[in-house]
Amino acid sequence: MQKLIERIKYWSQLLLLPLYWLSYLMPRNKKIWLFGSTLGKRFSDNPRYLYLYCSQHKEELGIRPIWISKDKEIVAQLSAAGLEAYAYHSLKGIWYALTGKVYLYDHYSKDINFPQSGGALKVDMWHGIPLKKIQADNSMDPFRHPKNGWERWKCLPRNCSSEKPSDHILAPSEYLKPLFESAFRNPENVFVCGYPRNDILISDAIRNMLLPGEQRELDAVQAFLDEHTDGRIVYYMPTYRDSQSQFFEIMNLDVFAEYLAREHILFCIKQHPFSKHKGEFAAIQYDNIRMLDPDSDPYVVLKHADILITDYSSIYFDFLLTDRPILFFDYDREEYERTSRELYWDYDKATPGVKVETMEGLMQAITEACNPDEEYARKYHEERTVLRDQMFDAPEELSSPRLTELVQAMISKSSNH
Repeated sequence: MQKLIERIKYWSQLLLLPLYWLSYLMPRNKKIWLFGSTLGKRFSDNPRYLYLYCSQHKEELGIRPIWISKDKEIVAQLSAAGLEAYAYHSLKGIWYALTGKVYLYDHYSKDINFPQSGGALKVDMWHGIPLKKIQADNSMDPFRHPKNGWERWKCLPRNCSSEKPSDHILAPSEYLKPLFESAFRNPENVFVCGYPRNDILISDAIRNMLLPGEQRELDAVQAFLDEHTDGRIVYYMPTYRDSQSQFFEIMNLDVFAEYLAREHILFCIKQHPFSKHKGEFAAIQYDNIRMLDPDSDPYVVLKHADILITDYSSIYFDFLLTDRPILFFDYDREEYERTSRELYWDYDKATPGVKVETMEGLMQAITEACNPDEEYARKYHEERTVLRDQMFDAPEELSSPRLTELVQAMISKSSNH
């Protein structure tokens, strides 16, 4: 029954196309900026931090930032904090989706409200520097590369909503600009600026607004550090993949937890929001292994991590800004590249850190990263710095103020046409 409901919802998107076309007739207020994330289900990523920046400076900026969400709890929590937010299907949510001039999001305009977005200035800040090929560059993606007429037909509703091109696509450096132009097939409107989410890693200029679950996660980290003055926070954030069953085959979690306890390490695991293995990971119960909510914003705890462990997730590019150690737990690399995603770069050259495939190798790598000798520290510092300067044009500058100015310039330019 649930699958039938999902199919009906999926195909019903086509019925909303007339509303999308009609929404072009609505006058739009250039002072109203709408924000949303992850299909309207999360308060996270670049939209979150640009929204917080704009909310904290709305008087001087002369704008009205509004968060739109399908999650009523998120709306209630933002409203309780004195921020402006409305539910997707509420009367105010619908009204501002029809009259707001700017849509700012990290996936597609449906993060806010696609059917009512006609005529809005759309800015896709995306959700990371891609190591993996994305969008049109991803030859394994059936939505962008259907193999036959039936697959093209199945993709029609999504290609009429999710895949509507944004007016502007954010790339974090001139080096990456051609990549985004290719992936989005939008060479005209890719522009360069840093990611607002990284402002929280390099500065305290933005006052973060923590959701209750995020506050509990941060409190747990602080409690661990209060108990262990020499404690380390290790953040494990694997990317999305079809299967993570190999993780449980490789890891003896009893042995691993004993190692963590001996070394005074809190191992925080943050699953991808779309992971198919949330249940298996949620069942992990050890004092030194903490499961973070997959839907929480990863940057809340990442800011406090001493070491990041990932595999093919783009989050390691952002973590370069902290100049802290990165480890790559790539136990299924061959299978991943063969069946899931091709990569833009040579993996070994684009990953400045130790690569490991076994639990024993992982424990040794963590120990080395916690206690680096001079050669180790110098080698990976240099590699991280070179890659950081390639991926970010202004790694030490705050991105939110610059991006706000760029969006305001886009509004002025669109108004003059």
